[in-house]
Amino acid sequence: MAKAKAESSFAATLVQPRVFKPNQGRIVRQVTFAVVAGVFVIGAWRLHATILSDYASGVRWGVPTVVAVVGLWLAFALVNWPTFANFLISVEAEMDKVSWASLDYLKRATAVVLVTMLVLGAYLFFCDIFWQQLFGFIGFLDMSAPGS
Repeated sequence: MAKAKAESSFAATLVQPRVFKPNQGRIVRQVTFAVVAGVFVIGAWRLHATILSDYASGVRWGVPTVVAVVGLWLAFALVNWPTFANFLISVEAEMDKVSWASLDYLKRATAVVLVTMLVLGAYLFFCDIFWQQLFGFIGFLDMSAPGS
């Protein structure tokens, strides 16, 4: 019991450079790693370009490099943490079960939505014009005021 709990802790995963279930959930785990690593790398670059821009060259390059390397290691450890890796494996298994729409159907459905939005937008525009004119005619709306 204690060994199983220790193996599933994230701290234990940080010090074990091993790939958990390497042949399962590869695509989702690779994409997750790329996104998390990308966030750290972009953060390190922004740190270099903004906050550390006035510091000496060693600090300006050293701190972001350390942040990026630690972030890459954390991303690797995260996708190999048994609890999270099993979740990602399950996500990929469920995504394989999804029945995706064809490109032709997607184009037709998008066209229907866009046409419907344009028709509704035009209808609301003409309703707005009608009510402005009606309220202006009966004197309820002052059409000479700025912004009218």
